Amino acid sequence: MKRHFTQWLYATALFAFAAGPSIHAQNSPNNPTSPTNPTGPNSGATDPGVRKGAAGAGGPISGLTPSELAAFNNFMSTFTEVETVTTGLGPGYNLDSCTGCHAQPAAGGSSPAINPQIASATKDGANNTVPHFLSQNGPVREVRFVQNSNGTPDGGVHNLFSIAGRRDAPGCQEPQTDFSNTSNLRFRIPTPTFGGGLIESIPDSVIVANLAANSQMKRAFGISGHTNNSGNDGTVTRFGWKAQNKSLTIFAGEAYNVEEGVTNPVFPNERNWNSACMYNGTPEDAPNFATNQVSDIEAFATVMRFLAPPQPATVAASTSAGQSNANGLSVFNRIGCSLCHTPSLTTGKSSSAALSNVTVNLFSDLAVHDMGQGLADNITQGSAQGDEFRTAPLWGLGQRIYFLHDGRTSDLVQAIQAHASNGSEANMVIQMFNALRNSDAQDLLNFLRSL
Repeated sequence: MKRHFTQWLYATALFAFAAGPSIHAQNSPNNPTSPTNPTGPNSGATDPGVRKGAAGAGGPISGLTPSELAAFNNFMSTFTEVETVTTGLGPGYNLDSCTGCHAQPAAGGSSPAINPQIASATKDGANNTVPHFLSQNGPVREVRFVQNSNGTPDGGVHNLFSIAGRRDAPGCQEPQTDFSNTSNLRFRIPTPTFGGGLIESIPDSVIVANLAANSQMKRAFGISGHTNNSGNDGTVTRFGWKAQNKSLTIFAGEAYNVEEGVTNPVFPNERNWNSACMYNGTPEDAPNFATNQVSDIEAFATVMRFLAPPQPATVAASTSAGQSNANGLSVFNRIGCSLCHTPSLTTGKSSSAALSNVTVNLFSDLAVHDMGQGLADNITQGSAQGDEFRTAPLWGLGQRIYFLHDGRTSDLVQAIQAHASNGSEANMVIQMFNALRNSDAQDLLNFLRSL
């Protein structure tokens, strides 16, 4: 505790000039709900809620060639298609389409307000029951088990539903997964895929250099972090909640197999060994050489690669909302949020001109950080340990409904507070957040919802 308090004093001193009157000198960082700490769970600063208006997302990135744009438009129909057992669904699955999970605020986004998994449980005669951790008005979720039944580490996805009982799955009697051991369950919600090609095009050297930047300030805040790296070629992986996937093709191939049960060129083998529930040759998704048609996963990857980044709200700087957002950005930088949520990185030279040398305003360093016991899921993926997660990109946050890796809250204030727990690299930042005046805290929240 003494070390953390010393770090807080040092960080406060570093920010004193920029902070001016916005930091109350008498605030106690160890009591976030004291009278001199007006923010925190019971503060007057509140989440403005999901931003209304146009989605500002879901379309192609600017600068595509005519052939690239034609591919994007053509493959979007593949991205939105609904799978059946005939086309490869199952034997186990979480949902039957990409855009069922990636729907908010447009195709390619995150979990929608109404969870389509509820209807999917019994669609086409399937005889599944809805697991206790899903609800009509809750987030789309996948489930990972911490341990196998013999006590060894698991960490893999266990499908929510079985195709048993569906009209297109005659003879399949595969039982639904048993989720009664609630202490063994860990949840993940869909990550948005907007701007995926830009993230893929950021050179490893840029990510590593950014992680090493502002080292003195990061040490003062107790922030370190590291990249997750491929176990084969050592390059930086960057997609997924723990940055566990290297590329959009791998991301698409794994999701197709894990979420929908469709075998494909990247994951060609069935996860389920019940031969009575296997109706197709594998891989079920494959390129069609007769028609020169690419595989579905290449279509998915192309759509995500050419999806435009989400656009922030357009607010005139002279308006009160514009002034609030501007101050909110200043607060964001001042209290240390930007030390992990890097406002922008730059792509390198790409085979697509639309992705070359572009400033990417993603608000993430794409590294993994220790988020403490409060958010730990005790699942290791690559070099990301059980309490480590990728810094979630904040672009598009204004229109997201659910926050954190498991969708435990829809309240932005609660999501921020959840960053603080024993061992978290964000503890100092949250202490600074809790020391803000209500007006500055509200401006910060308004700014985040403008993204």
